[in-house]
Amino acid sequence: MSRGHLLVVDDERSLREFLTILLEQEGYEVTTADTVASGIEAVLKGSFDLVMCDLKLPDGSGLEVLAKARSHQVASPFIIITAHTTPQHALEALRAGAAEYLSKPFIVEDLKLILDKLLGAGEPGAETQDVPNFIGSSPAIRRILDMVPRLAATPSTVFITGESGTGKELLAQAIHAFSAAANGPFLSVNCGALPEGLLESELFGHVRGSFTGAVKDHKGLFVDAEGGTVLLDEVGELTPLMQVKLLRVLQERRVRPVGSSHEVEVNVRVLAATNRDLEKAVKLNEFREDLYYRLNVLHIHLPPLRQRNEDLSELARHFVEQTCENFGTPTKRLTPDALRVLQAYSWPGNVRELENVIERTVALEQTEMISTGSLPEHLRGTPEEPAIEQVGLPEEGLDIDEYVDNIRRSLMRQALEKTDGHQKKASELLRMSYRGFRYHAEKLGLARDD
Repeated sequence: MSRGHLLVVDDERSLREFLTILLEQEGYEVTTADTVASGIEAVLKGSFDLVMCDLKLPDGSGLEVLAKARSHQVASPFIIITAHTTPQHALEALRAGAAEYLSKPFIVEDLKLILDKLLGAGEPGAETQDVPNFIGSSPAIRRILDMVPRLAATPSTVFITGESGTGKELLAQAIHAFSAAANGPFLSVNCGALPEGLLESELFGHVRGSFTGAVKDHKGLFVDAEGGTVLLDEVGELTPLMQVKLLRVLQERRVRPVGSSHEVEVNVRVLAATNRDLEKAVKLNEFREDLYYRLNVLHIHLPPLRQRNEDLSELARHFVEQTCENFGTPTKRLTPDALRVLQAYSWPGNVRELENVIERTVALEQTEMISTGSLPEHLRGTPEEPAIEQVGLPEEGLDIDEYVDNIRRSLMRQALEKTDGHQKKASELLRMSYRGFRYHAEKLGLARDD
């Protein structure tokens, strides 16, 4: 059974032949083209699950193939491949609608991971492996968790992006736990929390007497984590000098402690995380291009909590149970109305903010039920409504069905409030059929007695 039909557009015959053999061995059906014209013809005539297209072709740019596909409502994901890698090319490709950008020469395992991510991994019916301590069953989170064992299987650097509080370090710990380095240490450092001199010592170590206060030798994280994993958290905050030194360590797998003339070989898995847009930082000359591409081998983005609203109930209940257990108190329960208030809030601090709110609420609530009155006042205010006329598509994309459901839920809730919970009157306010309103009210957890 074919895993999908792929189109490869590249002017190098040897690469087309190589990819055809490789992809067919992986169970894909492959069609090839060698120019913009032939690529466009194939895209418009065929039905492909994914298109791999070279950026520079003899008769134009691969982005022309992508643009023509989108103008004809062809939704197949595109991987843009090129030997001429620049941040500007990558940004142009992603802005044009490419799902991924891959540099030649690429690592075969990296390509397989990308295909798994875009087309769905494993054999039909394969079960998702559980990732300890990671809560969430939304499609966005399940796709990420499906990738963890495969990300862990490769020694390549994994670059984790996402807003503060989305769980980047938790994901890094999961990758470590599934990797061959699982029996080794997992050490993390916040690259923005220490001054340059102290960060260098923390990462690479120092020898006694190398600076004031250095009363004994210090090995540093890269040596202490031998055989394990180092997470460079908030790597976007590195100073220019530390960027140079880190690049050298990643390239040579050797560190030189501060004040020493000798280098030490290191054997660690490196993961990196940031909440900054490093592509933009590279463009502004605030981050080294060569270090960015050294770190961004395998990229995984954690969506904010507001884009995976269906996970919120599961997370909230988990934090309630966890907090009650930590406090040694009987388990409390969230009322449906309290859950609706939590779901209506935008959570700028993401999962970390939700955990803190739940801990505070459990600590102050004396009864077994957590109602709307138990929640902090700022959550119970009028929720911020999405600006429908000015919806901006995030760089990482979004789940449009989920986004529309969030808007629908908000407007339906307002209509119910205006009509004192009368569904028929609320449906008339929204120009909906009564039957349609009842269906969506049940689906979105808004059902009330008339």
